[in-house]
Amino acid sequence: MDLKRPEPMEAAKLFLSLKFPNCQGAVLAGSVVRGEPTVTSDLDIVVFSESINSSFRETLIFNGWPIEVFVHNLSSYKSFFESDYKRARPSLPRMVAEGLILKNEGIMEDIQAEARQLLNNGPEQWSNDIINMKRYFITDALDDFIGCNKRAEEIFIANTLAELVSEFVLRTNRKWVGASKWIIRSLKLYDEGFTEQFVEAFDLYYKTGDKNNIIQIVENVLQPYGGRLFEGFSLGK
Repeated sequence: MDLKRPEPMEAAKLFLSLKFPNCQGAVLAGSVVRGEPTVTSDLDIVVFSESINSSFRETLIFNGWPIEVFVHNLSSYKSFFESDYKRARPSLPRMVAEGLILKNEGIMEDIQAEARQLLNNGPEQWSNDIINMKRYFITDALDDFIGCNKRAEEIFIANTLAELVSEFVLRTNRKWVGASKWIIRSLKLYDEGFTEQFVEAFDLYYKTGDKNNIIQIVENVLQPYGGRLFEGFSLGK
């Protein structure tokens, strides 16, 4: 971390005072708040201002810090909460809930409580039809993975399989999903033991080409829901 630039909270408050001096509330979120900063970490700042007509997101550099600012008025954030809920990736609710308050003119308690309630409730439960559809897609990817003998193709099938299986595990247990680094973070929040096995299986495959542990994990994940599904599946019939 650059020792010449201000500390995260100091930088965030200064940024807010210069760029959004009339806002009603704001929080600092992200890896610096969770105690997980890296050399490339930025400052995630969520701003609430009644003078903003529509939500927007902006990325810039300020005092040596890369900053991503998410700007909402006092009602627009609700549609983003709803959208994140439907896709089961609570990006904005998580930032708001975990965020350290930078400014509060009597609004942040309610907004943070709303975000925390959404997170605690979890995503909506998958129907049997959705579960069966996901079983089919996983089965199809697994069969491709098992049968493939071209390393270049195999690698990307494995990537697809990892995403499909992680989503299936989390959603069938009514847990939030994620993308990129949040795939593993979401799995760890659900079950650290399973996550360790999951990572080890894919790591072994990428290093040695051994598929067996991945195949076994996928079989185990599908088994409580009827196992593989291929013959007889239909969509839109």
